[in-house]
Amino acid sequence: MRFTASEKQEIIHIVDRSKIGVNKTLKEIGLNKSTFYNWYKAYSDFGIDGLAPNQRCSNRQWNTIPQEQKNLVIELALEFPHLSSRELAFKLTDEQQIFISESSVYRILKARGLITAPAHIFLSAADEFSKKTSFVNEMWQTDFTYFKIVGWGWYYLSTVLDDYSRYIVHWELCAGMKVEDVKRTVDRAIVKAKIVTKQRPKLLSDNGSCYIASELKNYLKDNYDMDQVHGRPFHPQTQGKIERYHRTMKNVVKLDNYYCPEELECALEKFVNTYNNERYHESLQNLTPADVNCGRGELILKERERIKQNCIRSRKMEYEKLKLKNKKNNLALN
Repeated sequence: MRFTASEKQEIIHIVDRSKIGVNKTLKEIGLNKSTFYNWYKAYSDFGIDGLAPNQRCSNRQWNTIPQEQKNLVIELALEFPHLSSRELAFKLTDEQQIFISESSVYRILKARGLITAPAHIFLSAADEFSKKTSFVNEMWQTDFTYFKIVGWGWYYLSTVLDDYSRYIVHWELCAGMKVEDVKRTVDRAIVKAKIVTKQRPKLLSDNGSCYIASELKNYLKDNYDMDQVHGRPFHPQTQGKIERYHRTMKNVVKLDNYYCPEELECALEKFVNTYNNERYHESLQNLTPADVNCGRGELILKERERIKQNCIRSRKMEYEKLKLKNKKNNLALN
């Protein structure tokens, strides 16, 4: 009777965990001791790949991922269960100097039963602002979104997001959505971004009453020489990046109830820090917004490519060593 690799692995686990001893367990299963120990050695040396039929361990492809690297993927996935296979792949490259493609990480996790349905369904904007930005602080997007605090009522989050890097320049929780709130948000964003050049960012917003007020327009022009851009009415996709950010943020922050503004501010601060500095953004070539905003994105991409080529070269060398070893073993047997 021929067993599949997974069946062999299960038998090894059964024997290993048995409380009646190896010999008695094998006798009950009806498996020869020498066969079991051959499986056990192959499993120890090559993992589940070594249990595949037709001596797959000696005919493996050059780009086979070593078992210790597969184990590292599993450990990382268990330590950071909220990360997707895409995010885990780039975290592994950046922090462990090991290249494993996103699809390979997905297959490894799926084989171990660690791929589950997403906790939230993320929606994406159908469109975005028509004129693409080409550098940091060329244009900022701003908008309000709302939260209900138990016993306090509604509070409004005012956010400024850099259109090019998607970096959250500044945010603050406001009691209302007035012109004064927008002025204060922009003032603090200018200070945080250290805007000192004559070329100020354009400010993209929707057509809310606080954004189209002449008071705000005059304030921005007189104090910062900043131009405003408004999205088309009833078309929130124009501000698609900040709308998308709001959905992503709320999917996490609104999992809890908040009983005072300070609690909500702590949760928002934690999320923004993760979003800016840790979350790999697929639209930014899997860099973080902070990487792009600070201008270190190109260096990171070059380093990732170097790690990728080194890992590929290393796997080829291991493959050649294994071929040579098998060749010597075959000559010795003959």
